[in-house]
Amino acid sequence: MNNQTSKQHSSQDESPPTINYWHVWTDQEGVSHQSRRQIQDFKLKSIAPPASPQWLGQVKQEGGTFSFTVMPVGWIGTWHENPKPQWIIPLSGRWFVETMDGQRVEMGAGEISFGADQNTREDAQGHKGHLSGTVGNEPAVLVIVQFEETPLIA
Repeated sequence: MNNQTSKQHSSQDESPPTINYWHVWTDQEGVSHQSRRQIQDFKLKSIAPPASPQWLGQVKQEGGTFSFTVMPVGWIGTWHENPKPQWIIPLSGRWFVETMDGQRVEMGAGEISFGADQNTREDAQGHKGHLSGTVGNEPAVLVIVQFEETPLIA
């Protein structure tokens, strides 16, 4: 068993994560309130095969899908393309993206990425798309906003 496989198996042994957030809402009298809530419905699955499994929770809305993903400490995926054009926004922790040209970029909270590497060609090493994984000693918590087609970026 290689190192990458053992890391994937270790994330499968963990309990699903939760992400806390503040919900701002209005009661029947028109008064606003805030309540602490949790995103809890995470499933360990690939965002799009052959991408490696990660904890994934999704909220679908017309025009796009919002996903919350938690990459465990030490998680390194397999080479894959972004399944659709998508914004990737780190909330906490750090992660990296390595592209086929050898460039590796590490990102943390406040550094966003736009993934649009669909239709890449497999290189001599069998790489297609990009490789990603966590950096450091805490999970990487990301929000992914996925579109059916590439949005216009000004």
